[in-house]
Amino acid sequence: MRETCEVCGLDLRGHDSGDGPAVFIIFILGFLVVPMALWVEMTYMPPLWLHAVVWGPVIIGLTLVLLRPLKGIMVALQYRHRSTSEQD
Repeated sequence: MRETCEVCGLDLRGHDSGDGPAVFIIFILGFLVVPMALWVEMTYMPPLWLHAVVWGPVIIGLTLVLLRPLKGIMVALQYRHRSTSEQD
């Protein structure tokens, strides 16, 4: 996290998303990918190596796509609700 916004100069030192976005991504991808993998297993019964080849890149790709927007959302929510890690 940068200390200040490059555009408006807003002080962002107290805002930190921590592990929140990663936890949400775990839940979101678990909710989406596990049922799809189970459906593929029950319908086509591919070998386990094929599951690894298919679902590994899907999970990594979706994680990389979702991580930055979710981090931005978490920081925006902290700013909106005036929740910072600094003690007043």
